Amino acid sequence: MNEVLLTMLILAGLVFFVVARTAVVVPQQSAYVVERLGRFHETLNAGFHVLIPFVDNVAYRHSLKERAIDIPEQICITRDNVQVHVDGVLYLQTLDPQRASYGVANPEFAISQLAQTTLRSEIGKIDLDRTFEERANINFAVVQELDKASEPWGIKVLRYEIKNITPPSDVLAAMEKQMRAEREKRAVILNSEGQRDAAINVAEGEKQQVIKQSEANRQQQINEAEGQAAAIEAVARATATGLRQVAEAIQVPGGDQAMRLRVAEQWVDRFGQVAKAGTTMILPGNVADVGTMVASAMAVVDRMKPGGREPGGDGGGTRG
Repeated sequence: MNEVLLTMLILAGLVFFVVARTAVVVPQQSAYVVERLGRFHETLNAGFHVLIPFVDNVAYRHSLKERAIDIPEQICITRDNVQVHVDGVLYLQTLDPQRASYGVANPEFAISQLAQTTLRSEIGKIDLDRTFEERANINFAVVQELDKASEPWGIKVLRYEIKNITPPSDVLAAMEKQMRAEREKRAVILNSEGQRDAAINVAEGEKQQVIKQSEANRQQQINEAEGQAAAIEAVARATATGLRQVAEAIQVPGGDQAMRLRVAEQWVDRFGQVAKAGTTMILPGNVADVGTMVASAMAVVDRMKPGGREPGGDGGGTRG
């Protein structure tokens, strides 16, 4: 009875071993490389697969996911002979499991070493001051070189990122002094430019003020001149109209007597005003003779009439 039980246990273990060697379940985003009698047979994708016991063997297991490899810190020398410590991270993905299995013994180690040598080469092409601003170009150049080398291995290099660039301490101190001096220089330049712009704005404002003031004065003088001219013209027009009306009034019957009466009234009025203005006056001898003064004034008027005699002609009488 014990021998039968032992035989059954041995057969069960043998069956389990055979099933374990023949039934294979490949996870998602994975690929298994199967060898038959030591030679490549096929690549198993995700799913359930059955192998031939003791003939087929899963030799390599690959993950098809994108994975990151840390690139250790190394010393690189720039073009201006400055040593800097640089590290980074590399992102890659297996595209062909067969070539990744037989193209290179250790693909991740090979790509890591190639990334370090390529990075040293790229850093040596530029000066220290440009290493920080040329990070994107350095990353692109490393990816290009690694992608060419890893293509026969069935691995795609997706991107490379520099994590840290650490210059020596004395170089860092010198760079800080340089950046501080550059910032102070920019501050002085900006301050001087601000003062210059302010002075220009003030001068421009004063210039515009002077121009506007002169234009205002000019316009004021023009307006005053035009006003005075209009006033003179209006006075002249009114005077001419008044004289014309006086002349027309003189021509009508009784106009001459009315004019003589008006002249006599004005003479009396003006004489009274002169008498009130002061206590001492020098007057002609016939100033009290109103008739004589009116006759003299009318003689002037008669000479101004058409056909009258001009001053200095024969006689001083009125028109006949």
